[in-house]
Amino acid sequence: MRVLVIGAGTGGLCLAHGLKKAGVDVALFERDRTPRSMLIGYRVGISPDGSKALHSCLPPDVFAEFVRTTARPPKHIVMRTEKYKELLVGEVDTDRDDSRSEKSVSRIAMRTALLGGLEDVVRFGRTFTHFTQNDDGTVTAFFDDGTSETGDVLVGADGAQSKVRRQYLPDAKVVDTGITSVAGKLPLTEENAKLLPPLADGGITLLFGPNGEFVILHVMRFDGTGVEDDYIMWGYAASHDKFPDMKGMSPAELKQVVLNLTPRFHPNLRELFALATPETVFQIKVRTSERLRPWQPSNVTMIGDSVHLMTPGRGIGANTALRDAELLCRKLTEGQDVVRAIGEYEQEMIEYGFAAVEASREMMDGSSLVHKPVIGRVAAAFQRTFLRVTNAVPVLKRKMLAEDAAERDHVSSDHEVVHAR
Repeated sequence: MRVLVIGAGTGGLCLAHGLKKAGVDVALFERDRTPRSMLIGYRVGISPDGSKALHSCLPPDVFAEFVRTTARPPKHIVMRTEKYKELLVGEVDTDRDDSRSEKSVSRIAMRTALLGGLEDVVRFGRTFTHFTQNDDGTVTAFFDDGTSETGDVLVGADGAQSKVRRQYLPDAKVVDTGITSVAGKLPLTEENAKLLPPLADGGITLLFGPNGEFVILHVMRFDGTGVEDDYIMWGYAASHDKFPDMKGMSPAELKQVVLNLTPRFHPNLRELFALATPETVFQIKVRTSERLRPWQPSNVTMIGDSVHLMTPGRGIGANTALRDAELLCRKLTEGQDVVRAIGEYEQEMIEYGFAAVEASREMMDGSSLVHKPVIGRVAAAFQRTFLRVTNAVPVLKRKMLAEDAAERDHVSSDHEVVHAR
């Protein structure tokens, strides 16, 4: 069996490792010309699900290098108002082995680690255009340089703008969520660390504004591994109507937009916005997939964002792609007919993948009440009250955090993963 994988993102690299480790002939094609080009975004949270998939698919030395390049794992999940007032605090269980633990990773460091041992598998600078399914049961991928490759299976791991999906499932819809996000990055210095809210250094912090807007803060400490300089990343998100027309704006102008939108936010938070290195600031309009009806399986399939694009609202997009990669690898290497293996994979993937899409959409939906004029402030106030009450009642907090933990670790009992402070 020869498997062609389109896209060297997180899921594609994990799948390629798993197939190679199982002795399958696999070739991975990536349009980027170098491993470090075109990577935006800075931090990826790897859940227990993601860790299990990576541990299963990667050879031990590559998994060890991946773990070495991670930042300090989060110990807390903290929710606050835009003025740094506490709403809810929970603790993340860090007493777990590397194969089942939460991790914070840099996108660039992760790709570099996962490329290890795939030098004979990855072909950079190969832009996929289309495929054909052949009469002999094979599939051929074509590239914009006029070349082509033929294999027994084609896997689209080519992300939100997937050309594999567009050809194979032309009715699949990717829709606008109504949310815009602007993110930036600044060095983690002693002075900058003083601007952070309590527990942010060592946790994941979400801050909720009065008009439905919210901010996420990540502190990345690499403990002298030499992987990358320590940094702080922030992301500001709100409904489209809160923003001016940002088409053509420079990174410095995008940063100023965030400052203009947050005059009453905590002054230290505004200083973190202002200190972002201009060239690191970028904006996206958040998009997501709509649930697909099951389709007839064949020798073409997809993993990750190429089939179930989700908002970053639950932090599970990359982990769902890793879960896809592990499941598809396992099905393809069980020795059964290829189309039957892919059918079994897709049957499972559609269920958990689109459940994750819908859960993530709930967190980032511009049509929800908190983003509406007038009533939105009432809804936001109710949300804050709910979080404060939950924080004050241990049984409610345990339940809420356990549900979130179960979503990130599908085989553990709830109390193993997260417990209340």
